[in-house]
Amino acid sequence: MTPESQEPSETRSALSWFFTGMRGITSLPALILMTSYVGFAAFALEAGLTRGEAVAMTLGVWALPAQMILVGTMLANANIAASFLAVTLSSIRMMPMVASIMPEMRTKKTPLALLLFLSHFIAITSWVFASTHLRKVPKEHRVAYFAGFGITLTCTNALIVGVSYGIVSQFPPVVAGALFMLTPVYFISSIWASARQPVVRLAFVFGIVLGPLLALVSPQFDVLYAGIGGGTAAYLIDRYRRKRHRATEAA
Repeated sequence: MTPESQEPSETRSALSWFFTGMRGITSLPALILMTSYVGFAAFALEAGLTRGEAVAMTLGVWALPAQMILVGTMLANANIAASFLAVTLSSIRMMPMVASIMPEMRTKKTPLALLLFLSHFIAITSWVFASTHLRKVPKEHRVAYFAGFGITLTCTNALIVGVSYGIVSQFPPVVAGALFMLTPVYFISSIWASARQPVVRLAFVFGIVLGPLLALVSPQFDVLYAGIGGGTAAYLIDRYRRKRHRATEAA
């Protein structure tokens, strides 16, 4: 959904740009994410979470991969410290997204508290949307435009989880299973698509391979170990590759 309008940009109010941002939830990435949250509702139901817990997790965590990791560590009976660390490490990847988007929205009059609040709504879908459309919006209205999209997308998905939580239990097993699989499919494809450097994709492959193996060895810490181990291995390999590349160029 592009921010184009019949009304000249300079005469439009912040509220008008907010509503324009809201219409972004009809974009394809947003629709895919909303469908995936139906799958998350099925996952939460199977994991034993209540409807309120699933909705609160959507509003509070707001990143489907991080929510998957949190529920996964809960199912593995991991202690709270391991769950906290695993989700934190997963969410660290959002920091470069926040750092790249916030300067595009910030003006001299933008309150810092408002930017901190909006940073909560930055995840892969909203980051891709903002990266694509923000520069088409006058800078003084970018905060309103992004707020319209990010807040609406988050609240809509929380509503989807709340409504579909009770419905998915009545679906045939095949349908419920298909919806359940939407969540890991979105998880895998979104992280892979958002990777901009080879080291990120290498770390992702290591994590996919190590995760199931470590689940057999240490089920309570498999996600944590796979993340730290796979990420460290990918970093060392990429560092070696860069060093060899520089040596070849120097020769």
